[in-house]
Amino acid sequence: MTLAPGLRAQLLIVVEQGDTAVKVGSGDVPVLATPRVLALAERATVQAVAGALGPGQTSVGTKVALEHLAASPVGTHVEITAELVEVDGRRLVFAFTARDRHTTVATGTIERVVVERERFLSKLAR
Repeated sequence: MTLAPGLRAQLLIVVEQGDTAVKVGSGDVPVLATPRVLALAERATVQAVAGALGPGQTSVGTKVALEHLAASPVGTHVEITAELVEVDGRRLVFAFTARDRHTTVATGTIERVVVERERFLSKLAR
């Protein structure tokens, strides 16, 4: 498989107490926290390209734009979909959407860069 626009992944979650703004410290209301939306969207981007990366490759996040549009209380089913929409060399651009049964919860874009895992990690040891 090669990296090309159209690669997609979907996640389905049920909002739990651990996903709330209260729990993650991003607010004081018991609804799906924006940082959790982002983490789930990033997980979907990683899954979307997992089978298309070469041996020893991974991707790392570099840029995010997120618009959190609607609150999702505990117990809400939320589906997060990420699609690779642009490949520019090692740069990957994804569009994502989070939806519950009634509305769009969040939308945005995530940019990632393909790196050689070992080379990337070796730079951290310096």
